[in-house]
Amino acid sequence: MTAQKDVAHHAMQHGRWHWGEIAFWTAALLCAFIFPSRYLIMTEILRLALFALSLDLILGYAGIVSLGHAAYFGFGSYTAGLIAKWGWGEPLSGLLIAAAAAGVLGYVTSFIIARFRHLALIMITLGFGLLLAEAANSASWLTGGADGLQGVRMWRLLGIFPFDLYGYAAYSYALAVLVLAFLLARRLINSPFGLALRGIRERAVRMPAIGASSVAHIRMVYTIAATMAGIAGGLLAQTTETVSLETLGFQRSADVLVMLILGGAGRLYGGIIGAIIYLIARDQFSGINPQYWYFWIGLLLIAVVMFLPNGILGGLARLVPPRWSRA
Repeated sequence: MTAQKDVAHHAMQHGRWHWGEIAFWTAALLCAFIFPSRYLIMTEILRLALFALSLDLILGYAGIVSLGHAAYFGFGSYTAGLIAKWGWGEPLSGLLIAAAAAGVLGYVTSFIIARFRHLALIMITLGFGLLLAEAANSASWLTGGADGLQGVRMWRLLGIFPFDLYGYAAYSYALAVLVLAFLLARRLINSPFGLALRGIRERAVRMPAIGASSVAHIRMVYTIAATMAGIAGGLLAQTTETVSLETLGFQRSADVLVMLILGGAGRLYGGIIGAIIYLIARDQFSGINPQYWYFWIGLLLIAVVMFLPNGILGGLARLVPPRWSRA
């Protein structure tokens, strides 16, 4: 009974909103008015922030290393794109279908993922991602192959707001979806289930001794993470009205991993902060030198890992430990 009370107290303490969190999301909303000419990159940040958040659930909290997480991102993207291409361009229902499709794929593959740890997971997830990317490339009659999926046409959001070139509707839509997904992830992590995930990350073999099945927890969180990644991919297809093989590629998986490392894994906000820093840095570095901007990204990543091994939020927590950096 005492242990249950301790778990409930922990969940209640960490479930409370901190002023820093409120300020963060208020700033995200105000960006729509402060930077009216930057809607496209801000929308991209929101999409990749959601993608990084999904990876954080499995890597930062459950310790599941993945180099093929783009498989679910791309699967959701192609699902949303194909639905719109075939005549159903309603955004909300299309996004739900993309989420369900990626979730089913995540559930099926979770049976394999739950059986392995560490280096074996790297190879399995990488191999699965490469297989799916090659399958999409081979099925050019369906996906468009190297030319990408063409003919995606989205209807107006809520029947009112069009997805135009300026990106007003796309930013608001992506922000709303990210907030809802974040609330779900926050509630999940600050629950007994979230504590079990941390226990699995630290010492999975001991979890059955306290009545928590590691395999069941891993399968569940992996399915949830795949669903969230599919939502992020669906957002990409809907807001850009195009889908390419790049959404399934290794580069996409590597980029989101870099974002999570930059921000700080296991902190919820780490992936979001990492996406902001990565895309802004990419935008600035590519403006300086379009050919060699990855060189500067590499230097940034090395500097963060050397001086802030727990990511930017981890470094900030050592200076002024705000609760929201540990969320």
